[in-house]
Amino acid sequence: MFTGIVEEVGYVAKISDKAMTVRASKVLEDVKLGDSIAVNGACLTSVDFSKSEFSVDLSPETMRRTSLGQLSVGGLVNLERALLAGDRMGGHIVQGHVDGTGRVMSIKEDGDSIIFRIRVPKRLNRYIVEKGFVAVDGISLTVVKRGASSFTLAVIPYTRENTNLSAVSVGDRVNLEADILAKYVESLLER
Repeated sequence: MFTGIVEEVGYVAKISDKAMTVRASKVLEDVKLGDSIAVNGACLTSVDFSKSEFSVDLSPETMRRTSLGQLSVGGLVNLERALLAGDRMGGHIVQGHVDGTGRVMSIKEDGDSIIFRIRVPKRLNRYIVEKGFVAVDGISLTVVKRGASSFTLAVIPYTRENTNLSAVSVGDRVNLEADILAKYVESLLER
C-alpha cells in the first residue's frame, strides 16, 4: 500500500518489454529483494538493486495496463516505497494497481498553480468525484472538476517541481488509479 506522496523522481537507466532498471537514491536506503516500489503509480517488485539502481520485472499485464512501455532511457519516473505501519498518511490509500491510462488534454497556468485536464476512459470516469482523490502516475491528487470524459487537477508548484509532472506534456499518457473506496462501494451496491 502507498500514499501517493512521491518520495523522489528517478531516471530510467534501462528498459525493455520485460524489465526496467531505475536510477534512484532515497527509495534504495532500506530496499530489500522483493520490496514493492511504486513506479509512476504501478506497484512493482524489486528483483535486483545496487547503491544507485534497482531493477523490476515487467509483466505483459503491466505493459498493457500502464504507460510504462512508453518510457525510454533517461525518462523521469515518480518513486514511492510501500507504506510502513505507523507512518503518516499524507495522501490517500493507493494500491499501485493501475486501472488504466488517461491522456493529458491541456496544461494551463492558474496563478502559481497549473491546471491539468486529463481525458479518462469511460469505464473509470464514474469513480472520479469532484474534490475526491485520484492517483496520476502515482501522485495523490485532488480532482477540481469532473466532465463527461475528462477531469481537471490543480497542481501546486511544489508538486510539479518534485514529481515527473514537470516533464509531462499535452498528449502524454499517464497512469490512473481510482480511489479504492469508490470501487468497494460500487461492488457492495451491485450485490
